Amino acid sequence: MARPRRIVLVRHGESVGNADDTVYEREPDHALHLTARGLAQAEQTGRRLREIFGRERVSVYVSPYRRTHETLQAFGLDPELVRVREEPRLREQDWGNWQDRDDVRLQKAYRDAYGHFFYRFAQGESGADVYDRVGAFLESLHRSFEAPDHPPNVLLVTHGLTMRLFCMRWFHWSVAEFESLANPGNGETRILHLRDDGRYALDRPFERWRTPEPYGVTGIEWREDDR
Repeated sequence: MARPRRIVLVRHGESVGNADDTVYEREPDHALHLTARGLAQAEQTGRRLREIFGRERVSVYVSPYRRTHETLQAFGLDPELVRVREEPRLREQDWGNWQDRDDVRLQKAYRDAYGHFFYRFAQGESGADVYDRVGAFLESLHRSFEAPDHPPNVLLVTHGLTMRLFCMRWFHWSVAEFESLANPGNGETRILHLRDDGRYALDRPFERWRTPEPYGVTGIEWREDDR
């Protein structure tokens, strides 16, 4: 099995929805563009990625949203070195088709009280729903490692919540641990490095905004892959 040396997760650059949440009343979430600031964030991240990858091949999976595609394009990766696949399972959490700003703000307050993992938006998804599809994607990803010529790098261009849930699934974090972590900023990366012992380690933790409150022993935090 040709396990990649690194798996890089990137959150898209700032979108017009991040800058002004009233836009959701006029445009669907998946169609939102990057702002000028978001484009600059993506270009800066792209410079770092090109240094990290060098002339190595990269297997790229990108969320089907416009802002993630624009982020990937701004990276400026050499097309001869990358294989790009659009991956719907890496999309943003669904908050409903057309969003009323005041209703969404109310539902976010409910979510904060109920829990980000279990609360399901009306006509949308819960964090648990996103976890399930990220888990299905991971199964496909692991099968791809069986190819003897698999690239040494994997790049996922996705969304903040999806990044946290990917790491939760990969490292077997508890729900309590997930609930204590904040999303990365726009254009931020997290890198899973393959260690000499065959396990992956995260290059840096997600910011923690509160102390985990587990119901039992499964609240113990794990930072390594036990596969």
